[in-house]
Amino acid sequence: METLAETAAELAARICAEDRAHVFHSWSAQGRINPLPIAGASGRRFWDHQGNTYLDFASQFVNLNIGHGHPKVVAAIAEQAARLCMVAPTFANDRRGEAARLVVESAPPGLAKVFFTNGGTDANEHAVRMARLYTGRHKVLSAYRSYHGATATAIQFTGDPRRWPNDTATAGAVHFQPPYLYRSAFDACDEAQECERSLRHVERLIALEGPATIAALLVEPVIGTGGVLVPPPGYLPGLRALCDRHGIMLICDEVMTGFGRTGTWFAVDHWDVVPDLLTFAKGVNSGYVPLGGVLISEPIADYFEDRVYPGGLTYSGHPLACAAAVATITAMRDEGMVEHAAWLGREVLGPGLRALAERHPSVGEVRGLGVFWAVELVRDRATREMLVPYAAGPGETGPVDEVMAACKRGGLWPFANYNRIHMVPPCNTTADEAREAIQILDSALEVADRYAEGVLR
Repeated sequence: METLAETAAELAARICAEDRAHVFHSWSAQGRINPLPIAGASGRRFWDHQGNTYLDFASQFVNLNIGHGHPKVVAAIAEQAARLCMVAPTFANDRRGEAARLVVESAPPGLAKVFFTNGGTDANEHAVRMARLYTGRHKVLSAYRSYHGATATAIQFTGDPRRWPNDTATAGAVHFQPPYLYRSAFDACDEAQECERSLRHVERLIALEGPATIAALLVEPVIGTGGVLVPPPGYLPGLRALCDRHGIMLICDEVMTGFGRTGTWFAVDHWDVVPDLLTFAKGVNSGYVPLGGVLISEPIADYFEDRVYPGGLTYSGHPLACAAAVATITAMRDEGMVEHAAWLGREVLGPGLRALAERHPSVGEVRGLGVFWAVELVRDRATREMLVPYAAGPGETGPVDEVMAACKRGGLWPFANYNRIHMVPPCNTTADEAREAIQILDSALEVADRYAEGVLR
């Protein structure tokens, strides 16, 4: 506990020492990391114990959709804690029912019920389980570059390199190439070709795997950590049609894209697609208390009316988490955050980041929607050689590490994945904050420019 005699530097050192002695961090070689101790946060900024303040353009783990310390959500958690901290999922609870209603009201029509989970990974696990039980089939198609979670089954649906050390090839997972025009796997010249050839690829894969063996197609409507890959027009409706043709359940993973991140309540709203199952977490309550869930279509919900669903969680619909969700969704509605996120992406972030691409030879492409953007960095625009390799390991990420360090020195905290800088602020970020962040990134990209065209200058 902090004492009056303890300086900020001493406090930070003690926090670091306790962390390094006792905390085991995810996705990390434990001896190579040095986590920054955080002292506090408010709105779109957080600060360390030395008084350095950062614009949070990572939204922590792309989940802080309403920013830090929103007073209405903090008050709702405190009120619920004073009244009822815990109730088992076998009981009915006012906040659980209200949260489910608000989630359903925010979702596309036809998604009727909510199964609450602790987060996004187990939401995907349960969505797949429901699809398998409903169809009587086992296989699941999912995309390369996707991320669907880190548990033993979900990690095998994941399509990025984090799957490699964990893949036992026992989950019935079959991967396909998603559309990615900038690095097209289909030699496409434009969005129409990329869409048509991507869909033909999935159609052929279904035929080769056997439609009667495939329970579900699991897809991020906009692939998130793998690059903010916005699909071409017609792609998601095309997947919906393929699934309908073969009795395959379409599961849309909106763990990262849901609740305003792309400028709509859910990313599927951009293409008027209604999945059979939709998973969510992160932005549903801005991560203030862990919560996720599965939105279930009416036919699948009806299937379990007289059949036992063989799955459950002790903390399903935890009242503190659901109280935070009610307050979050209500605040987002009342304050117009989803509409603001769409405006901010269209009028400020998109134009500002594209202007950086014109000035910096290290920027290959800028893409995104709402408050969900990626800046892809290259050594050579002509060849599109990545600034650091795909699946770069220790010792290979230096140029991007230098860009990130420059951002942080300027007071900006985005996040990086291989050769990309992701700019993913809260939905209620102001235009001035967005312009400030773009200006800091502008200066930081001068570091990347030194590597452009393969020459360190």
